[in-house]
Amino acid sequence: MKITVSTVVAAPIAEVWRRYSSPDDIKIWNTASPDWHTTASTVDLRVGGKFSSRMEAKDGSFGFDFEGEYTQVTPHKLLEYTFGGRVGSVEFSEGPAGVTVTVTFDSEDSHSEEDQRTGWQAILDNFARHVSARKN
Repeated sequence: MKITVSTVVAAPIAEVWRRYSSPDDIKIWNTASPDWHTTASTVDLRVGGKFSSRMEAKDGSFGFDFEGEYTQVTPHKLLEYTFGGRVGSVEFSEGPAGVTVTVTFDSEDSHSEEDQRTGWQAILDNFARHVSARKN
């Protein structure tokens, strides 16, 4: 099953793209709740390039690596990738209110569809807040 979440970011497309794919920015916005954080991030933004983000509970009780490989990179438009045997994509679309960022991904079996949708939407909402707070 595919799950889709989206948000609108009131910023230029170049800035949205840069902040979505910058490891330094990812470490700031990539969290679904305040009790988690991303401690490390790497991005090799090219087809065949790898990405990885280390996500950890702030109390140290749990952590995991979210990692994969880019299968398509169209600057300012589309990222497609594989991760953990699944497929995901991020589309960037300019409109009058800003840039719509739409993330679509294959669901997994260990969490409910609602939990997955809620978590990924929270991360995307954090991204939008991050960009808005740091507009140049």
